[in-house]
Amino acid sequence: MLKNNLKEIAVIGQGYVGLPLAIRAAEVGYLVYGVEKEKRRLELLKQGTSYIGDISSEIVQKYLDRNYFPIPPEELKQYDVAVITVPTPLHDGEPDLSYVIDAVDLLGRSLRKGALVILESTTYPGTTEEILCPRLEQATGLIAGIDFYVGYSPERIDPGNKIWQLSNTPKIISGINKESLERVRDFYSKLVQTVVVTKGTKEAELAKLLENTFRQVNIALVNELMMHTKQLDVDIWNAIEAAATKPFGFMPFYPGPGVGGHCLPVDPVYLSWKIRNLNRQGVRLVELANEINSMMPDFVIKRVTEILNNSGKSVKGSKILCYGLAYKADTSDLRESPAYEVVLELLRLGAEIKVIDGFVNPSELDPLITLISKSEANHQEYDLVAILTDHSDIDYNNLAKEARQVLDTRHIVSGDNVYYL
Repeated sequence: MLKNNLKEIAVIGQGYVGLPLAIRAAEVGYLVYGVEKEKRRLELLKQGTSYIGDISSEIVQKYLDRNYFPIPPEELKQYDVAVITVPTPLHDGEPDLSYVIDAVDLLGRSLRKGALVILESTTYPGTTEEILCPRLEQATGLIAGIDFYVGYSPERIDPGNKIWQLSNTPKIISGINKESLERVRDFYSKLVQTVVVTKGTKEAELAKLLENTFRQVNIALVNELMMHTKQLDVDIWNAIEAAATKPFGFMPFYPGPGVGGHCLPVDPVYLSWKIRNLNRQGVRLVELANEINSMMPDFVIKRVTEILNNSGKSVKGSKILCYGLAYKADTSDLRESPAYEVVLELLRLGAEIKVIDGFVNPSELDPLITLISKSEANHQEYDLVAILTDHSDIDYNNLAKEARQVLDTRHIVSGDNVYYL
């Protein structure tokens, strides 16, 4: 039995963060309610079917109706611990906390004394104490930190990562007071190997934004350098690999077609927005990094145009085979994917596009996109083959040998017919 009798767990949102957390909680013995408002997802989960690449259908089936119960929001009646894992997107370039607010309001209907509420959704510093706590107090008449407990623990899910997963990735935890922190620690200590305590919830919220802003800025640095290395006649990839041999003071980041997923295109904006609202001046370095990385899909289109022009062709009417739609290798995640953006823009410009991506769900694609299997690909038929996402199920060396021309945005093949960004 756990300290404080924390047994029934409600995980609000069964997406890339919530489903792995819910299944892990079920695995260690909690009774888990996986709360999901999207009907299609809920139906799949009730059938024991996973739509998340890192969670197999077999593992869902193992715990389904045993101690994992997918339910719609209206069926949530009670909980000892509730974890909010809903999206925090941007709306017109500003943070959209509507999903978090809806989740908080849902929990307020059945919050009881002694319960613990944890926010995992990425957000700006102050959200837990300034929005979550007052809203729950207003709904219930209970006092946060005394009658119920509150913490923040940023998610660190890395889709497709076979080494670092929920259980072995150090988990940042925080509480609004000492009593809350102890309950947060009790909960996560059963789920993960290592917990990392911060001074308070604001520090934990900032830590998450710092992690992804660090990546965004460094990726922007190499992307901007890459755009100028042609004039310098320098192989930036070779330079990065050489610099990476330094055993201290350097970490390699690599150019690419842009950044995707929920984190990098979104999280730094939350940080800059919050600071701008405090002093009317954002974080200039962060905003510039966002601008540079958002330019990369257009830069890919520019390179496609140049390569085709050099062979006497225009984009309009050219046959192009694109490898990859997901934002990251070996995942099905299309959120903010630069590859997806490139394909749609090439279609808009009049190219005849076919796409190979064995990871994405065809039902989630724009109807203009033609998805084919890798067995259907005859590379010689195309004026250009573009590698946009480097999924591991493709024989890229054979592809490079067969294709007339290749634009490799991930720098994974070589040859006289291969071009890079």
